[in-house]
Amino acid sequence: MTTRTAVVTGASSGIGAATARHLAAAGYHVVLTARRKERIEALAAELFAAGHRATAHVLDVTDRPAVDSFAASLDRCDVLVNNAGGALGADPVATGRPDDWRLMYEVNVIGTLNVTQALLPALTESGDGTVVVVSSTAGHATYEGGAGYVAAKHGAHVLAETLRLEIVGTPVRVVEIAPGMVRTEEFATTRFRGDTEKAATVYAGVAEPLTAEDIADTITWAVTRPSHVNIDLLVVRPRAQASNTKVHREL
Repeated sequence: MTTRTAVVTGASSGIGAATARHLAAAGYHVVLTARRKERIEALAAELFAAGHRATAHVLDVTDRPAVDSFAASLDRCDVLVNNAGGALGADPVATGRPDDWRLMYEVNVIGTLNVTQALLPALTESGDGTVVVVSSTAGHATYEGGAGYVAAKHGAHVLAETLRLEIVGTPVRVVEIAPGMVRTEEFATTRFRGDTEKAATVYAGVAEPLTAEDIADTITWAVTRPSHVNIDLLVVRPRAQASNTKVHREL
Protein backbone atom coordinates (compact mmCIF):
# COMPACT_ATOMS: atom_id res chain seq x y z
CA MET A 1 0.00 0.00 0.00
CA THR A 2 1.16 3.55 -0.73
CA THR A 3 1.81 5.53 2.43
CA ARG A 4 -0.63 8.37 2.82
CA THR A 5 0.86 11.86 3.14
CA ALA A 6 -0.16 14.51 5.66
CA VAL A 7 1.04 18.11 5.42
CA VAL A 8 1.13 20.01 8.72
CA THR A 9 1.71 23.77 8.73
CA GLY A 10 3.17 25.51 11.76
CA ALA A 11 4.87 22.24 12.72
CA SER A 12 7.85 23.76 14.52
CA SER A 13 6.23 23.79 17.96
CA GLY A 14 3.06 23.39 20.00
CA ILE A 15 -0.02 21.89 18.40
CA GLY A 16 1.65 21.55 15.00
CA ALA A 17 4.61 19.55 16.28
CA ALA A 18 2.38 17.37 18.46
CA THR A 19 0.02 16.73 15.53
CA ALA A 20 2.94 15.70 13.34
CA ARG A 21 4.00 13.16 15.97
CA HIS A 22 0.50 11.75 16.29
CA LEU A 23 -0.10 11.47 12.54
CA ALA A 24 3.31 9.86 12.05
CA ALA A 25 2.44 7.30 14.72
CA ALA A 26 -0.84 6.69 12.86
CA GLY A 27 1.16 5.67 9.79
CA TYR A 28 1.26 8.86 7.71
CA HIS A 29 4.27 10.23 5.89
CA VAL A 30 4.28 13.63 7.57
CA VAL A 31 5.49 16.72 5.73
CA LEU A 32 6.50 19.29 8.33
CA THR A 33 6.29 22.93 7.29
CA ALA A 34 7.20 26.07 9.22
CA ARG A 35 9.57 29.01 8.95
CA ARG A 36 12.08 27.72 11.52
CA LYS A 37 14.30 25.29 9.65
CA GLU A 38 16.21 23.94 12.66
CA ARG A 39 13.02 23.09 14.53
CA ILE A 40 11.33 21.11 11.78
CA GLU A 41 14.53 19.36 10.74
CA ALA A 42 15.07 18.24 14.34
CA LEU A 43 11.49 16.97 14.52
CA ALA A 44 11.86 15.14 11.20
CA ALA A 45 15.02 13.48 12.54
CA GLU A 46 13.21 12.52 15.75
CA LEU A 47 10.36 10.91 13.82
CA PHE A 48 12.75 9.12 11.46
CA ALA A 49 14.68 7.72 14.44
CA ALA A 50 11.38 6.37 15.78
CA GLY A 51 10.78 4.52 12.50
CA HIS A 52 8.37 7.00 10.93
CA ARG A 53 8.45 8.82 7.61
CA ALA A 54 8.85 12.57 7.87
CA THR A 55 10.08 15.37 5.63
CA ALA A 56 10.90 18.94 6.63
CA HIS A 57 10.16 21.84 4.29
CA VAL A 58 10.75 25.46 5.26
CA LEU A 59 7.64 27.44 4.36
CA ASP A 60 6.02 30.79 5.09
CA VAL A 61 2.32 30.24 4.43
CA THR A 62 1.84 33.94 3.59
CA ASP A 63 4.30 33.68 0.67
CA ARG A 64 2.07 32.48 -2.18
CA PRO A 65 4.83 31.76 -4.72
CA ALA A 66 6.65 29.67 -2.09
CA VAL A 67 3.42 27.84 -1.25
CA ASP A 68 2.78 27.07 -4.92
CA SER A 69 6.35 25.82 -5.36
CA PHE A 70 5.97 23.62 -2.28
CA ALA A 71 2.70 22.15 -3.55
CA ALA A 72 4.29 21.36 -6.92
CA SER A 73 7.11 19.47 -5.17
CA LEU A 74 4.78 16.94 -3.52
CA ASP A 75 4.08 13.56 -5.07
CA ARG A 76 0.74 13.37 -3.28
CA CYS A 77 -1.29 14.90 -0.43
CA ASP A 78 -4.04 13.09 1.43
CA VAL A 79 -4.37 15.28 4.53
CA LEU A 80 -3.72 18.98 5.07
CA VAL A 81 -3.64 20.33 8.62
CA ASN A 82 -3.82 24.13 8.50
CA ASN A 83 -2.33 24.86 11.89
CA ALA A 84 -0.10 27.90 11.25
CA GLY A 85 -1.54 30.90 13.05
CA GLY A 86 -1.28 32.84 16.27
CA ALA A 87 -2.24 35.94 18.20
CA LEU A 88 -0.54 39.29 18.71
CA GLY A 89 -1.54 41.67 21.46
CA ALA A 90 -4.59 41.89 23.70
CA ASP A 91 -5.46 45.52 23.20
CA PRO A 92 -8.96 46.97 23.05
CA VAL A 93 -10.30 48.05 19.68
CA ALA A 94 -9.66 51.70 20.55
CA THR A 95 -5.89 51.19 20.81
CA GLY A 96 -5.22 48.02 18.84
CA ARG A 97 -2.30 48.11 16.42
CA PRO A 98 -3.41 47.83 12.79
CA ASP A 99 -0.16 46.07 11.91
CA ASP A 100 -0.94 43.36 14.44
CA TRP A 101 -4.42 42.90 13.04
CA ARG A 102 -3.06 42.75 9.51
CA LEU A 103 -0.43 40.15 10.39
CA MET A 104 -2.93 37.97 12.26
CA TYR A 105 -5.29 38.04 9.29
CA GLU A 106 -2.46 37.28 6.86
CA VAL A 107 -1.30 34.21 8.78
CA ASN A 108 -4.58 32.81 10.12
CA VAL A 109 -6.76 33.45 7.05
CA ILE A 110 -4.69 34.19 3.95
CA GLY A 111 -2.09 31.60 4.95
CA THR A 112 -4.80 28.98 5.30
CA LEU A 113 -6.30 30.08 1.99
CA ASN A 114 -2.93 29.90 0.22
CA VAL A 115 -2.08 26.37 1.31
CA THR A 116 -5.62 25.04 0.89
CA GLN A 117 -5.92 26.41 -2.64
CA ALA A 118 -2.49 25.09 -3.62
CA LEU A 119 -3.09 21.57 -2.28
CA LEU A 120 -6.80 21.13 -3.05
CA PRO A 121 -6.13 19.57 -6.49
CA ALA A 122 -3.85 16.94 -4.94
CA LEU A 123 -6.28 16.32 -2.09
CA THR A 124 -9.07 15.76 -4.62
CA GLU A 125 -6.88 13.56 -6.80
CA SER A 126 -6.11 11.34 -3.80
CA GLY A 127 -9.73 10.20 -3.88
CA ASP A 128 -9.98 10.51 -0.10
CA GLY A 129 -8.65 13.85 1.07
CA THR A 130 -9.12 15.78 4.30
CA VAL A 131 -8.61 19.49 4.98
CA VAL A 132 -8.30 20.37 8.66
CA VAL A 133 -8.56 23.98 9.78
CA VAL A 134 -7.33 24.58 13.32
CA SER A 135 -9.34 27.62 14.32
CA SER A 136 -10.17 28.57 17.90
CA THR A 137 -13.10 29.15 20.20
CA ALA A 138 -12.19 32.78 19.41
CA GLY A 139 -13.68 32.08 15.99
CA HIS A 140 -17.07 31.44 17.59
CA ALA A 141 -17.39 34.01 20.39
CA THR A 142 -15.87 37.39 21.22
CA TYR A 143 -14.04 38.56 24.30
CA GLU A 144 -12.65 41.91 25.43
CA GLY A 145 -9.12 42.64 24.34
CA GLY A 146 -9.19 40.01 21.64
CA ALA A 147 -10.91 41.63 18.68
CA GLY A 148 -8.02 41.31 16.23
CA TYR A 149 -7.46 37.62 16.93
CA VAL A 150 -11.19 36.97 17.15
CA ALA A 151 -11.73 38.58 13.76
CA ALA A 152 -8.96 36.48 12.20
CA LYS A 153 -10.24 33.24 13.68
CA HIS A 154 -13.80 34.07 12.61
CA GLY A 155 -12.31 34.37 9.13
CA ALA A 156 -10.71 30.92 9.42
CA HIS A 157 -14.01 29.46 10.61
CA VAL A 158 -15.94 30.98 7.70
CA LEU A 159 -13.31 29.77 5.25
CA ALA A 160 -13.75 26.18 6.47
CA GLU A 161 -17.54 26.37 6.55
CA THR A 162 -17.78 27.87 3.07
CA LEU A 163 -15.26 25.46 1.55
CA ARG A 164 -17.30 22.53 2.87
CA LEU A 165 -20.37 23.88 1.09
CA GLU A 166 -18.51 24.53 -2.14
CA ILE A 167 -16.78 21.16 -2.52
CA VAL A 168 -19.55 18.86 -1.30
CA GLY A 169 -19.76 15.90 -3.67
CA THR A 170 -15.98 15.74 -4.09
CA PRO A 171 -13.87 13.16 -2.20
CA VAL A 172 -12.55 15.77 0.25
CA ARG A 173 -13.72 16.33 3.82
CA VAL A 174 -13.39 19.68 5.61
CA VAL A 175 -12.86 19.47 9.37
CA GLU A 176 -12.63 22.38 11.78
CA ILE A 177 -11.07 21.91 15.20
CA ALA A 178 -11.66 24.86 17.54
CA PRO A 179 -9.50 24.67 20.69
CA GLY A 180 -10.20 26.69 23.79
CA MET A 181 -7.57 27.32 26.46
CA VAL A 182 -4.43 25.42 25.44
CA ARG A 183 -1.17 25.92 27.31
CA THR A 184 1.77 25.60 24.92
CA GLU A 185 5.33 26.83 25.22
CA GLU A 186 4.87 29.80 22.90
CA PHE A 187 1.31 30.93 22.19
CA ALA A 188 0.67 33.32 25.10
CA THR A 189 4.31 34.43 25.29
CA THR A 190 4.23 35.43 21.62
CA ARG A 191 0.91 37.18 22.11
CA PHE A 192 2.37 39.30 24.91
CA ARG A 193 5.59 40.00 23.00
CA GLY A 194 7.86 37.89 25.19
CA ASP A 195 6.41 38.96 28.55
CA THR A 196 6.43 35.57 30.29
CA GLU A 197 4.89 36.89 33.51
CA LYS A 198 1.91 38.34 31.67
CA ALA A 199 1.59 35.15 29.62
CA ALA A 200 1.49 33.07 32.81
CA THR A 201 -1.53 34.99 34.10
CA VAL A 202 -3.62 33.54 31.26
CA TYR A 203 -3.44 30.12 32.91
CA ALA A 204 -3.20 31.24 36.56
CA GLY A 205 -5.28 29.04 38.84
CA VAL A 206 -6.50 26.78 36.04
CA ALA A 207 -5.79 23.26 37.24
CA GLU A 208 -5.59 21.59 33.85
CA PRO A 209 -5.59 23.68 30.70
CA LEU A 210 -5.54 21.69 27.48
CA THR A 211 -2.17 20.65 26.10
CA ALA A 212 -0.87 20.45 22.54
CA GLU A 213 -1.13 16.67 22.89
CA ASP A 214 -4.86 16.93 23.62
CA ILE A 215 -5.48 18.84 20.39
CA ALA A 216 -3.15 16.62 18.35
CA ASP A 217 -5.03 13.57 19.59
CA THR A 218 -8.34 15.21 18.62
CA ILE A 219 -7.09 16.13 15.14
CA THR A 220 -5.77 12.62 14.53
CA TRP A 221 -9.06 11.09 15.71
CA ALA A 222 -11.04 13.29 13.30
CA VAL A 223 -8.72 12.56 10.37
CA THR A 224 -8.79 8.81 10.94
CA ARG A 225 -12.60 8.45 11.00
CA PRO A 226 -14.01 6.35 8.15
CA SER A 227 -14.01 8.25 4.85
CA HIS A 228 -17.76 8.84 4.85
CA VAL A 229 -17.65 10.44 8.32
CA ASN A 230 -17.00 14.20 8.41
CA ILE A 231 -16.41 15.96 11.73
CA ASP A 232 -17.65 19.38 10.61
CA LEU A 233 -16.74 21.26 13.78
CA LEU A 234 -15.32 20.08 17.08
CA VAL A 235 -14.97 22.60 19.92
CA VAL A 236 -12.48 21.42 22.54
CA ARG A 237 -12.12 23.12 25.91
CA PRO A 238 -10.67 22.13 29.28
CA ARG A 239 -13.27 21.20 31.86
CA ALA A 240 -12.46 24.40 33.76
CA GLN A 241 -13.46 26.62 30.84
CA ALA A 242 -17.17 27.08 30.23
CA SER A 243 -16.73 29.86 27.65
CA ASN A 244 -14.14 32.33 26.42
CA THR A 245 -14.99 34.59 29.35
CA LYS A 246 -15.89 32.13 32.12
CA VAL A 247 -13.01 30.08 33.52
CA HIS A 248 -12.82 28.38 36.92
CA ARG A 249 -9.62 29.41 38.70
CA GLU A 250 -8.40 28.07 42.03
CA LEU A 251 -6.46 31.03 43.40
